[in-house]
Amino acid sequence: MEHQSLILYDAAYEAFIQDSDLPHSIYEIQGAEKVAVEFRSFSKTAGFTGLRCAYTVVPEDCMVFTDTKTPQPLKGFWNRRQTTRFNGVSYPVQCAAYAVYTDDGQAQVKGLIDYYLKNAAVIRQAFTSMGYQCTGGDNSPYIWIDAQTDSWTFFDMLLKEAGVVCTPGKGFGNCGEGFVRISAFNDYDRVLEAIDRIKQIKK
Repeated sequence: MEHQSLILYDAAYEAFIQDSDLPHSIYEIQGAEKVAVEFRSFSKTAGFTGLRCAYTVVPEDCMVFTDTKTPQPLKGFWNRRQTTRFNGVSYPVQCAAYAVYTDDGQAQVKGLIDYYLKNAAVIRQAFTSMGYQCTGGDNSPYIWIDAQTDSWTFFDMLLKEAGVVCTPGKGFGNCGEGFVRISAFNDYDRVLEAIDRIKQIKK
C-alpha cells in the first residue's frame, strides 16, 4: 500500500511444495490481501497444460490506485474485465477440473507430483555428482544449474553433443545468464537416458 504497487503472484507450481515451512499462498503473509492477486492453475498440478483452466483470487480488500492516487477496489475492475473478455472454460474441461478434487483425482495428482519430483531428484543428483552447483528440484519440477559458462554455450553443448534440450537462463533475463534450467516433466526412463548421454560427454 505504501508504494501503491500491486503484486501479481503466480502459484502454478504450488502443488510441488513439500517443505512444511514454505508458504503455499501469498496470502499466508500478513497484509497480502491488500496488495496481491494470486493466480492458480491446473496446468502443472494436474497436467492441464493447453486445456486453459485456472482461477484468480482477487480479495475484497485488494486496492489499486488512480492517477490521483485514490484507492479503488480491484475486484470490480477485474470482474468487468472477465465478463467482457472471457467466455468461460469449456464444459468438458470444467468436468475434468471437477474430477481433480475427487478422492481419485487427488490421489492421481499426488502420484503425478511425486513422479516428477523423483525425476527432479535424479537430475539434481546427477549434475551435482558431475561437479555442478544446482538449486531447485525439491519443491519444484525445475532444476537450475550453474553452467560454469554462458547459458547459450551450455545449451548448444547439450543439444549438439548429447541430444538433450535445456532452457538457457538468459531467456529469463540478464539475471539468468550463466545458468540453465532443466525440466523434470518427462518419462523416468527418458530422464535416465538423458542423464547417461550427458555423463558420456562430460567424461
